[in-house]
Amino acid sequence: MRTFSAIAGSALFLVAAPGVVAGLVPWLLTDHYRMPWSTVPGFVLLGSILVVGAAGVLLHAFARFALEGLGTPAPVAPTERLVIGGVYRHVRNPMYVAVLSIIFGQVLIFSSWAVFVYGLVAAAAMISFVKLYEEPTLAGRYGAEYETYRRAVPGWLPRITPWRG
Repeated sequence: MRTFSAIAGSALFLVAAPGVVAGLVPWLLTDHYRMPWSTVPGFVLLGSILVVGAAGVLLHAFARFALEGLGTPAPVAPTERLVIGGVYRHVRNPMYVAVLSIIFGQVLIFSSWAVFVYGLVAAAAMISFVKLYEEPTLAGRYGAEYETYRRAVPGWLPRITPWRG
């Protein structure tokens, strides 16, 4: 896939998937963000830090797919190369971790039980998708290279020091 196509496809998928999962659904659950902000001291600040920081990680991860992998996160247009640079040296699933962080940041900002339950459902769906589809697909596509990476880099809780494989 050419770089421009990879960037365009990744941008489209960014809006279609994380935009809906971490943006549209919480927006609907919080009555279009009109819910009052949390009155618990520190929740709004911590939630805002989570949302902003995770959005940066998400954008970085999508850029790596387009520029390093020459593909998109969408299963219909996968990368040509295994993406293991940048934030992927710390965690194998930075997009999912970022999306969940954005959702749970909104839980803190609004003290919303509805968004919290939604976040748990989203987490269960993401973990299932990774275990049942992504990991077997990547193992089949990239073989020993993926297995080495999978053994060295955790899937969900980032390692402090970057993997240097």
